[in-house]
Amino acid sequence: MKDAANGRRKFVATAGFAAVAGALGQALVGREVRADDDHDVDKFIRAVQKARLFDLSQLWDENSPIAGVNPPYEMTLNKTHDDFTTLDQPGTRGMFDPDRQLSFTSEIQKWSGQHGAPSIDAIGHIGHNGWLFGHVDAKAATSDRRGIGRGPDEVGKNLDIAHYPKELLVNRGVLLDVARFINRSAEPLSDPRTFDISGDVLEDTARHQRVKIKRGDTVLVRTGWGRYFSENPALYKGDNAAGVGVSGAHWLIDRGARVVGNDTLTFEVRPPESFPPEVPQFQVFPVHMLVIADNGINIIENYFLEEIAAAKEYEFLLVVPPLKIRGGTGSALRSFALVP
Repeated sequence: MKDAANGRRKFVATAGFAAVAGALGQALVGREVRADDDHDVDKFIRAVQKARLFDLSQLWDENSPIAGVNPPYEMTLNKTHDDFTTLDQPGTRGMFDPDRQLSFTSEIQKWSGQHGAPSIDAIGHIGHNGWLFGHVDAKAATSDRRGIGRGPDEVGKNLDIAHYPKELLVNRGVLLDVARFINRSAEPLSDPRTFDISGDVLEDTARHQRVKIKRGDTVLVRTGWGRYFSENPALYKGDNAAGVGVSGAHWLIDRGARVVGNDTLTFEVRPPESFPPEVPQFQVFPVHMLVIADNGINIIENYFLEEIAAAKEYEFLLVVPPLKIRGGTGSALRSFALVP
């Protein structure tokens, strides 16, 4: 067991090389490629291919739970593999060739860009007292309805999802399995006293798992509620749900997390409300304002963490690939983790 743990730590430490894989490829362009270059690239590819992959994404369709403040998801095939008749009909077989060999299909999707399974919030997604992160005027940043920073002065353009840092596309990830620590089982958090995940609970969970958060990490918190995404969508998106509270958010910020995420609809505990003395005055979505608007930390929601938690893999190489949408408030992800 000790050797396996050491192997995981070594993999996570050295696999950060993945973050510079693109740079390596660019470096090879425009200069002579030596034999050792090929060897290094092949060695890197083999190391990654040997890794165990955990898919952290839920299956997404029209039945998936969405927060009521966001538009519903819809997908329609605008073209099908049926026989072509006229341009205003969906069939495509025979559209281009009399032998009717080729057909194609395509779709139209409608949804809120920052909500999928999982999804990541852009920094410009949340404002606090009229300001975005970095004291950027929130109203000015969204003066053009085409997206964040699309106005004439491009105020806040660096806060859209297209500006998600390249170095975070592949990063060290840490899982804090709060549900397993509290319940001593895989069952979801259910006691109202444990809905609000505090800093003390996160600290105790990390100590129990013998993991340490490093500055720059992406930290994921398991509540166990991910199973309800498909099993009980009404409960998953209901008014009450487990999640990180203000104290827990401060703990993550103090330890230098660059990105945080969990397996619930809103990341923070619901109802998402705080009162004095926890906060200076009554606040709605206090964790979002604290994490995103005040500290510039992205939030990821709707992760599927059951399999990686069951394997007790708490340190891993995490891949977070948002779509590069200009002005976007966020993006759905097909995110995954790699371990030895």
